[in-house]
Amino acid sequence: MTLSGWLQLLIFIGVLLLTTRPLGVYLVSVLDPRGKTIFDRVLGPIERFCYRFGGVDPLHEQSWKAYGVAALIFTGVTTVLTYVIMRVQDHLPLNPQAFAGTSPDLSFNTAISFATNTNWQSYGGESTLSYFTQMVALVLHNFFSAATGIAVAAALVRGLVRDRSAVIGNFWVDLVRLTLYLLLPICLVYSVMLVSQGVIQNFRPYTPATTLEQPAPPAAPAPATAGAAAQPASTPPAPNVQSIAQGPAASQIAIKMLGTNGGGFFNANSSHPMENPTGFSNFLEMLSIFLIPSALTYYLGRMTRNQGHGWAVWTAMAVLFLGGVMVCWYAEASGNPHLAALGIDPSGGNMEGKEVRFGIFNSALFATVTTDTSCGAVNCMHDSLTPLGGLVPLFNLHIGEVVFGGVGSGLYGMLIFVILAIFIAGLMVGRTPEYLGKKIQSYDVKVSALAILAMAFCALGFTAWAAVTDWGQAGLNNNGPHGFSEILYAYSSATANNGSAFAGLTTNTPWYNSTMGIAMVIGRFFMIVPVLALAGSLARKQLIPISAGTFPVTGVTFVLLLIGTVLLVGALNFLPALAFGPIVEHFLMSTNKLF
Repeated sequence: MTLSGWLQLLIFIGVLLLTTRPLGVYLVSVLDPRGKTIFDRVLGPIERFCYRFGGVDPLHEQSWKAYGVAALIFTGVTTVLTYVIMRVQDHLPLNPQAFAGTSPDLSFNTAISFATNTNWQSYGGESTLSYFTQMVALVLHNFFSAATGIAVAAALVRGLVRDRSAVIGNFWVDLVRLTLYLLLPICLVYSVMLVSQGVIQNFRPYTPATTLEQPAPPAAPAPATAGAAAQPASTPPAPNVQSIAQGPAASQIAIKMLGTNGGGFFNANSSHPMENPTGFSNFLEMLSIFLIPSALTYYLGRMTRNQGHGWAVWTAMAVLFLGGVMVCWYAEASGNPHLAALGIDPSGGNMEGKEVRFGIFNSALFATVTTDTSCGAVNCMHDSLTPLGGLVPLFNLHIGEVVFGGVGSGLYGMLIFVILAIFIAGLMVGRTPEYLGKKIQSYDVKVSALAILAMAFCALGFTAWAAVTDWGQAGLNNNGPHGFSEILYAYSSATANNGSAFAGLTTNTPWYNSTMGIAMVIGRFFMIVPVLALAGSLARKQLIPISAGTFPVTGVTFVLLLIGTVLLVGALNFLPALAFGPIVEHFLMSTNKLF
């Protein structure tokens, strides 16, 4: 754990803090149909055209049910479109490598994956998908799924601040404004910055390159014997040629990071030098993952007229984030004690599966950031992390990715925990729980509990099924607790809509593609629908004055209660499964038993 690592962590937190307020203020304008932005003159006509084309009245708001139905319909239609494009990509343009259409189960899995902001990839992008499929089908989902998450978070915040209202906003308006005024402008600038660092952006065919490695010389022909014909001279071996992938990578990487999508243009994702070539691009990619989720906490404070509460939620997220970074960084810096017994100096830490240009700290930081959110991009291979290092991203998935979290999903996921924390506090003092002037009643607690339990039931249920079946075990590349962790991570990642993987598990099979696709749908919409139901319930309630008996939501006590609730729920739901995986593997590693 080096000085340079501490300085980088300090700079990362400092820059994140500096961007939180201005972007949060801007979000207030974007999420207000009457709000003014600096892009109105250029993008205003496009916004109005979208409303006319779709027959949308931008001043008409929807109930929570209508809002949810609109989100479901839009996601369903775009999912079907992506499925069709993948199946027939060999008949579509921008396919210089002549890739064939993908299989039904892979198309099903990928279409759902990108529609739900999961971006799990059971394929290698540069060896499977055309430029048209990557740019039209997948990148559009990156924008739309991110905008949908932010829209749902905004709807929940509106429910908190409105007094006896039957409506929580208009999904179509939120979708259009977030895409036009927030995601597109930032991604345009971001893409140019990535190109300046060496990220590629073109439509060229793949480039053949002759490597420096020389092929083995041909064997000398056997001497001719009496009565036998002379053997012809062997043909000189062909030079070693590699195919260097090309394509429009920068535009996809910008939105995959900013929208916490995570799907890599290349199979190696952000460890690929054409996706993440420099230390500065690595810093930008990590920062952009947290950028909008962090700003949404300021948006929460501004909308509720309680900025201290917004900063309290931010502080709880930051404490959980720093705790995860410390554990992962320490575990990777400590390395594998078994190496010393083999005569290898373990002081360099665990560099297996890591890029030398990033090192241990940046790998640990990236792994923590990407699983604190629903991003799932990777700059190192999580399957090669030490058991405790791998425990951190896995546990981040299990607590619902609420440590800043995905764009929108992190805020509404954390607000679910806020509701539960306030409910627990109310039970302790014997009062009806109140949150920002709204009484928390049994219906609110039930829908909040449903959102949390649905993930645990789905992730653990599918893991148990796969762990005891032939199709589940067939994809394993490791045995013992590490193999179990690979399965647990896969279904946890799918249900949490993260998309990262331990990567030691082969999932491009009909069983894995289908079951993980179902897990992604459950993880996305069994969270969104209860959140919208909660938003509708809160909006209908009467705002009551905050009294001396109201539990404060701005102090240290609230922050500690919120952190405790997040950790307690995560531990209770997933600790037994974690004990069978990374925890027992850690103790076995200390006895020199590896998997």
